[in-house]
Amino acid sequence: MNPWLMAAPAIAAGMVGVTTYGAVYPRSQWFGPSTYCTDSAKKLALTFDDGPNPSITPKLLELLARYNAKATFFLVGKFVRECPALVKEMAAQGHVLGNHTETHPNLFFCGRGETREELLRCSDAISHAAWEEPRWFRPPFGFRSPWLGELVNAYRMRTMMWTLLPGDWRPKPAEWLIERMKAVAAHVQENKAKNKPKGVATTGDVLCLHDGDYLHLNGDRSHTLAALGYWLPRWRDLGLEFVTMNQRNGKAVEA
Repeated sequence: MNPWLMAAPAIAAGMVGVTTYGAVYPRSQWFGPSTYCTDSAKKLALTFDDGPNPSITPKLLELLARYNAKATFFLVGKFVRECPALVKEMAAQGHVLGNHTETHPNLFFCGRGETREELLRCSDAISHAAWEEPRWFRPPFGFRSPWLGELVNAYRMRTMMWTLLPGDWRPKPAEWLIERMKAVAAHVQENKAKNKPKGVATTGDVLCLHDGDYLHLNGDRSHTLAALGYWLPRWRDLGLEFVTMNQRNGKAVEA
C-alpha cells in the first residue's frame, strides 16, 4: 500500500488540529496578531460582549461608575442601530466601544466578502451613534479565519481576545458565576506569592463577560450584574486597577 495513503488520515487530522488552534485558542497569533492580556498583574481589563442591552447595560454602567471602573464593550451592530442613545451614553461615560460584527456570525465559516461586510457595518453603526470609530475588534464565539487578521488591520482595528472566559452566557445562578470568577483574585494572590523582583514583567487578566444576548435584545444577564457587584469591591481591595483596552499598556492607544 502507498505509504502516503496510509499517512493521509494522520496528516488531515493534524491540519484540522492546527487550524482549530489558530481559529480558537485566545493566545494564538496564527490568523493575525491579537492581544489577550494587560501589561501588569495589577491591571484588570473588564470587557463585555453582545450589547448594547437596554435591560442590563444601563444598570451595568451604574455599577461600574460606583467603583470608578471603565470597561471595553464589544457591540453588535444590529443592536447599536436600535439603541444609539445608549451607545452614545456609554462613550460619554468614558468606556471604550469595540466592534463585535453586525450580526454575530461564526466568522470561521464566513467568506472574505461576508466578513468584510460584518466588520464595516458594525463600525459604521458605532460611528454614527457615538461619533467615534472603533479601534478594537473581538470575533464572535472567539473564532477567527485565515483572512480575518488582514481585514481587521485594514480597518485600523486590533483583535482583542481574553485570559478569562467564565461562561456567563449560560443560564446559571449568580453563585455559580461568582465561583467561576475567583480566578481573578487567585491570579493576584499567585503573583504576590511569587514576589518577583522589581522590573520583571508580569501580565494581567482580560475578563470576557456579556451584558447582552446576541440572539435578541433585553437578554437576561442579571447573574452577571450580581457577580460583578460581589467582585468589584473585592478586586478593588486587592489593589487591582480597572482599565480599558486603550489603557492596558499604561497609555492610550493611538488611532
